[in-house]
Amino acid sequence: MKPGKRFGLSASEKSDIWRRWKAGETLHEIGRAFDKPHSSIRCLLLPRGGIPPAIRRRSRLALTRSGREDISRGIASRSSIRDIAKGLQRAASTVSREVVRHGGRPEYRAHEADDQAWESALRPKKCLLALHRRLREIVASKLILKWSPEQISGWLKNEYPKDKTMRVSHETIYRSLFIQARGVLKKELMDHLRTKRRMRRSQHSRIFKDSRGRIADAISIRERPAEVEDRAVPGHWEGDLLSGSKNSHMVTLVERHSRFAMLIKVPSKDAAVVVTALSRHIRKLPATLRRSLTWDRGLEMAKHKDFTVATDVQVYFCDPQSPWQRGTNENTNLLLRQYFPRGTDLSGYSQAQLDQVALRLNQRPRETLGFQTPASKLRASVASTL
Repeated sequence: MKPGKRFGLSASEKSDIWRRWKAGETLHEIGRAFDKPHSSIRCLLLPRGGIPPAIRRRSRLALTRSGREDISRGIASRSSIRDIAKGLQRAASTVSREVVRHGGRPEYRAHEADDQAWESALRPKKCLLALHRRLREIVASKLILKWSPEQISGWLKNEYPKDKTMRVSHETIYRSLFIQARGVLKKELMDHLRTKRRMRRSQHSRIFKDSRGRIADAISIRERPAEVEDRAVPGHWEGDLLSGSKNSHMVTLVERHSRFAMLIKVPSKDAAVVVTALSRHIRKLPATLRRSLTWDRGLEMAKHKDFTVATDVQVYFCDPQSPWQRGTNENTNLLLRQYFPRGTDLSGYSQAQLDQVALRLNQRPRETLGFQTPASKLRASVASTL
């Protein structure tokens, strides 16, 4: 592979990115899940202003892929168009047009015909502002005056009560601004909105909500003891939930002093499940290695108080969208991608297999430790405290 070559994203990966964005995940969180910089994720979302594309569905009246395969088999067996149509319970004219449209009997291929039909069915409907120039000009003029889309929509109803062509919803105005591919309202008009953002965020996004409200009684990283920051004392951990394909996850823990890593298998990212698995592993550690845990704002740690009661380990939470505040864990997650490449289904790994990967990682010399291994560094630290 040539240096600098980038991996593209498949259609299913793009669909998953939109799903995560709609669910309220941040650019950084989605980027970590796909092992991509957050700027790459933004480049995918920006052309549509962060508004997910509509899910396409086939009409119940349209021929299905299996129906086209039946047509192909009928042609191969030299059946007549009427006999094929009878088997499909379709009009003979429907089957005849289908075959002619896709090359006739000698050239007809079910998969190619279905793909072509799916593409040709994509006929985007022009939005209201694209169809009515006068309405578009009035909307633009009011945006320049810094009117909100809600104010414009309401004013139009009052100003033109009997003219339905002068009605437009605030949602249509927003979409015409955010989705520049529509080519209706100039992007410069977005500067007149109260917020200058170029992408719409999901209503589930934690940016719109107080993260402390989402995670009850969360203690900020700013209240963490100074000894955690200077790495002088062992027993302070950083944690995260590493995601794989098919909604699979595992917990990654890194000890700040030694960079010693632990991997924990979890069947889901449910807060109760994660806290139970995490507590079980932490309790196996000696008391000198159970001092604190720093986590991001992920809701998988919403039950952090249950974890503290079970382990006597205080949890501190990073600021929103600040992954560098637990940089040791972030760097370790990047190293783990050597063993679990992007798109790996993590559910297929047992706890024993995860322990083996952690062992290999902990026996690798690290430059930041003067080329000691995390395992030897941790052993020395524990021995010095006995």
